[in-house]
Amino acid sequence: MCKQNLSNCRFCPRSCGADRTSGVVGACHAPAEVLLSRAALHQWEEPCLSGTRGAGTVFFVGCPLGCVYCQNAAIAGGLGGIAVSDERFVEILLGLQAEGAHNIDLVTPTQYAVHLTALIPMARSAGLTIPIVYNCGGYESVEMLRRLEGLIDIYLPDFKYADSTLAARYSHAPDYPEVAMAALAEMVRQCPTPTFDDEGIMQRGVIVRHLMLPGAYRNSHDAVKHLATYGDAIYISLMNQYTPMPGIGERYPELSAPIRDKDYRRLVAYASRLGITQAYVQEGGTVDASYIPPFDHTGVVG
Repeated sequence: MCKQNLSNCRFCPRSCGADRTSGVVGACHAPAEVLLSRAALHQWEEPCLSGTRGAGTVFFVGCPLGCVYCQNAAIAGGLGGIAVSDERFVEILLGLQAEGAHNIDLVTPTQYAVHLTALIPMARSAGLTIPIVYNCGGYESVEMLRRLEGLIDIYLPDFKYADSTLAARYSHAPDYPEVAMAALAEMVRQCPTPTFDDEGIMQRGVIVRHLMLPGAYRNSHDAVKHLATYGDAIYISLMNQYTPMPGIGERYPELSAPIRDKDYRRLVAYASRLGITQAYVQEGGTVDASYIPPFDHTGVVG
């Protein structure tokens, strides 16, 4: 277990200084131990990640953002996880590889990034050969990302907000736009050229997700405009799957319904006008809570 500097944890942009070694959890709700809620093949990532056999998703517990509309809220708040040893973590990754996973998809790993600086080399030494995907909310410390250089093959960040007011309201992070922009620039510096194998499965690169929110077209417009500046250095995934979670309309009435189809089509058309060609778009039928996997410790318990 890596506990380096976790007594004054400042590895994410929250920089809350929690003493995780004493069992105190900070903004991310994560203790010193690595907590996992699920590890299994998953078919609902972008096609170049899921392929035909699935991505080997590993769901971490906790999250430094805590978005009010989070579909994984059941685990983002720090509940529902099982602590795993370093050895067990490596076994889980090797097991997913043996099942045929195209990659290891680390979901919400930010609060355990410092652990990964030790765990990924351990897994590589034990025989892990498939790409490592860092699937995050985009709210990352550039300093921590630099410590991950050479360990991550594919960065899969969100770019949630270009609007600091929305970032403050929905994620309590008014600095999200500038933090995410700096983090994305670092990710692209590390993985500047998307590469694929003969099956069309990404081996290295950056895919940026943007989830359109109800009534927030201008935020999406400005987010896509920024992403377009990267040209062919990144792939963009424009998502229409916003799903209202139970009770959200009581505090955030504007988030009580899915996005309008015409707003999403307008956003896709705008991206096309900007010359974006390396993009994934979603069709109908994605607004469904059934797309949320069961966080039932599948693949975690040995």
